[in-house]
Amino acid sequence: MKLLGGIYAIWLREVKRALRDRGQLIGGVSRPILWLLIMGIGLNPYFRGEVYGEVRFVIPYTYVQFIFPAIIMLNIMYTSVQSAVSVIWDREFGFLREVLVSPMPRWAVLLGKILGGTTIAVLHGSLVLVLARFANIPMGWLNVVQGLALMFLLAFGLTSFGIIIANRVRSFEGFGVFSNAVILPLYFTSSSIFPLDPALTRAQTAVLYPDWLIFLVSINPLTYAVDAFRGTFIGFNQFDPMLGLIIMGAMAVGFFTLALIDFNRA
Repeated sequence: MKLLGGIYAIWLREVKRALRDRGQLIGGVSRPILWLLIMGIGLNPYFRGEVYGEVRFVIPYTYVQFIFPAIIMLNIMYTSVQSAVSVIWDREFGFLREVLVSPMPRWAVLLGKILGGTTIAVLHGSLVLVLARFANIPMGWLNVVQGLALMFLLAFGLTSFGIIIANRVRSFEGFGVFSNAVILPLYFTSSSIFPLDPALTRAQTAVLYPDWLIFLVSINPLTYAVDAFRGTFIGFNQFDPMLGLIIMGAMAVGFFTLALIDFNRA
């Protein structure tokens, strides 16, 4: 019970600090609105092809619907990774040293911090669900529950990944630059804003896209994460529906293990 109490205290501290940060909250609200209104609506007319004189959408969804799950992932990515800046903050002001010399095991300290960042990231991901009606996406309770479970799994892995970065970058400025240099390439090469048509063979895909882009999309774990979100919210999968769940689970376990190794060295 004492151990759970310690984890809860660290979790609560992380959540309170994030909720008091108005800039982070404003970003969590404005980011999906801008992406949905400007990117989604702006590119919607071009998200179609012409076959034998008949205009059709590339996939049976509008671009606003297609990009909606990707916006959820984007909000989670930014919030998860940026929440790890608390490690640098605590290190600068000596709080981390005091916690690490406490009787609490280091894995419990790390778990509390990661769960705090995960909670805020899931909250920011959930904010996007408010726009589901605007994107003309029917949202049942089963979709919401499944989506929240996927959000938690992805947020846990990405928060752990953010802490790995924070353990290697010692300044606030360096963390901001490095995290953005990681987030944006991962997001844009995850098939988040354009689909790779699953009906095409590899040879046909190579005609439409350069080999290096196909390679980057295929090795990016977030490609399969956003595909799992699309399967849940709009019923569209480019890959095996279980693949995204398996990869996100592997990310959560793998990144938490690496973050724990760094914490044990601190």
